[in-house]
Amino acid sequence: MNKKNIVLAGFMGTGKTFTGRALANRLGTKFIDTDTLIEKEAGITIPEIFKKFGEPHFRKLEREIVKRVSEENGAVIAVGGGAIVDPDNLADLKKKGIIICLTASPDLILSRVERNSDRPLLQVEDRIGKITELLEKRAPYYEQADFTIDTDGKTPEQVADEILKTVQKIVSRKGAKDAKVCG
Repeated sequence: MNKKNIVLAGFMGTGKTFTGRALANRLGTKFIDTDTLIEKEAGITIPEIFKKFGEPHFRKLEREIVKRVSEENGAVIAVGGGAIVDPDNLADLKKKGIIICLTASPDLILSRVERNSDRPLLQVEDRIGKITELLEKRAPYYEQADFTIDTDGKTPEQVADEILKTVQKIVSRKGAKDAKVCG
């Protein structure tokens, strides 16, 4: 029987990777981080990809990875912050997955990523302005997720619990036959 994937989308610094690991651990299933896969397969870091080849090349690599991981069964998948801006990525991920968009306030995002120099899109002087600009630009795409969960003031474990409760509601509404999720 095919099981639905749980896909964590949302802006950088919203906790997709930490929450994804916690969630996969609880469910006893595979965790996949698309950014990590991109780096592994490219043999260089994402900032190096941006610097050497530009964002369009990164998005091409991301598209290939998303297309492949969207075929998983019952995995927890964390995608990069801009992944679901591509309608093909969103469509592929929705075929076999429930999309959960994690959100956080711009100030919290900045505090989570400010010491991290490997965020190519934030290599600007006005980082909070850039975060706000990108959040506004991506909002229509993030709104296409099945559910949104705010991570402000929550640990990854608390967010994972909230995701599990949300997913259990889906299963009970649709019946186990139609909506078996992970684990």
